[in-house]
Order: sequence, then C-alpha cells, then structure tokens
Amino acid sequence: MENPNIGGLVDDAARTLAAAGVDTPRFDAKLLLAHAAGVEPRDVDRAVLMGEPLAFDAARFHAMVVRRAGREPLQYIVGHAPFRYLDVEVGPGVFIPRPETETVVQAGLDWLAAHRRGGRPRVVDLCAGSGVIGLSVVTEVPDAEVWAVELSEAAHTWTERNRRLVTAGHPDVADRYHLLLGDATSPGILAELDGTVDLVISNPPYVPETDVPQQPEVRDHDPESALYGGSPDGLRIPERIIGRAACLLRPGGALVMEHDISQGAALRSYSAAHGFGDVATGDDLTGRPRYLFGVYRA
Repeated sequence: MENPNIGGLVDDAARTLAAAGVDTPRFDAKLLLAHAAGVEPRDVDRAVLMGEPLAFDAARFHAMVVRRAGREPLQYIVGHAPFRYLDVEVGPGVFIPRPETETVVQAGLDWLAAHRRGGRPRVVDLCAGSGVIGLSVVTEVPDAEVWAVELSEAAHTWTERNRRLVTAGHPDVADRYHLLLGDATSPGILAELDGTVDLVISNPPYVPETDVPQQPEVRDHDPESALYGGSPDGLRIPERIIGRAACLLRPGGALVMEHDISQGAALRSYSAAHGFGDVATGDDLTGRPRYLFGVYRA
C-alpha cells in the first residue's frame, strides 16, 4: 500500500498507543511503520517531513499497532533489540536487553582494559539471557575468550540464535564464545575454570518478589525466571552469583553484577564478607545505583 499522508498515519497510530498507556507512542508508531515498510525509521521521518508516499503492508502495520496497544513489548513485535554495537533477536521466552545493562558491560570492559595480563582475557557471563553481555565482550575485545551460561531452555534457544547471528558477522568469534545450558549458580558449572577467570559480568534475576513490576510489558511478558531474585528481597540469586564468581575468579579478578536500586548496600556487605575488596556500587545513566563492582582477594 502507498499512503501519501504518512504523517497522519503516524499521528493516528501514536494516539492509539498513547490511549493505551504506551510511554513513547510516537516513537513506537514510527518504528512499527518502518518495520511494516521494510525501511529505516529515518525513512519514515523523511516521508513525514516531505509528504512523500511510502510503500508498506497496511494489514501488518495495523496488526502490530494492535499488539503494541495491548502492551506487548515493542521488541517482541519487531523481533529484535539494539544493545551497544549489536542488534540481537528477541521474542517470547527471553529477557529484553535494557540500556542500563550497557553501562554494566562498559564498567567491566573499562576494568579489563586497565588490568590486563598476558594471554587471552577470560570472561564469564552468568545468566546470559539473550547473550548480549558475552557477545558484546567477545566482539569488542578481539582476543577475549568468553563463556556464557543460561539456565532457561527457552532463553538458551535465543542465545544460540544470537550466537549464530553475531558469528556470521564476526567469524573470529566462533572459537572464542562458548555457550552452556545450565545453572549459573551451581558449583559444578564451568568448574574447570575455577581460579582462572579475569572478569565475571552478570545480569541475574534480582527483582524482589514483593515488588511486582507495574509495566505490563515487563510484568506480563518478561520471563519470571529472568526477573525475580528468588526471595522477597530479591537477593537470593545475586548472592549465589557472588559465591560462584568467587570460585571462578583468579585473585585480582573482578565481578560486575547488575542489581535492583534497593540492593546496593546489602550486596556490598555480602561480597565484602565473601572475599571481595574494592567493593563499590556503580550508577546507571540516570544516576540510580545499578551494579556491584568488586575485586576478588581470595
């Protein structure tokens, strides 16, 4: 279909999404139209600005707007999500990557750049989800060797898809990224690496069970196994990740772990009592306390 009034079409869709409570209705409307037209969002902007027609699948666009108005995540509808320098595939069964996690990865990469030793840096991504943490590391640090662990079979399927996707564009990654299906907190997982890892980066489930998210996109679509931290305060799984990281890391290796904004003090105290020094809480881009940093002192 060609519709010469693209601006009006975007306006109508944005009003529908706004009425449904979507936070960024116009942005979402433009992205959905771009997806239906098989073009970039900037092409929609140009069509709106210049009053140009745009060929698109009207039925597909309408169906996507209906889904988004039902508060299905935008990323599930278009099937992908950006993260740092990657664009990964996502859908039902996997946690959608968030911008705050990009900050967590950057903190780990900054530390690694400043504290490199000889040989390939060894990095472990615990609770890999879509794979964005480990895949970012292995593509941004050309000689790093990365192991990623994911417990959920559904999420692991997405991680594997993204491993293949990234490997297709970065052939050198193939022998440096290792994906495992298993419990990231189990003492047996990657036991052969114990005491040798330079950096552990993790975005584990950490939402307190008493703090059910209000956004339907999160509450109704993100897998519960990727959200909730296994206890009323959400600390059970993060504490177990700290314990596993203490075994994996070499003396002087570092842990960077995302957490809830309410958990900074508790996790600093717990990690300090379990072999970590230089313990600190890092902020995300909005200034909220978002991740734990610690150096393993054995």
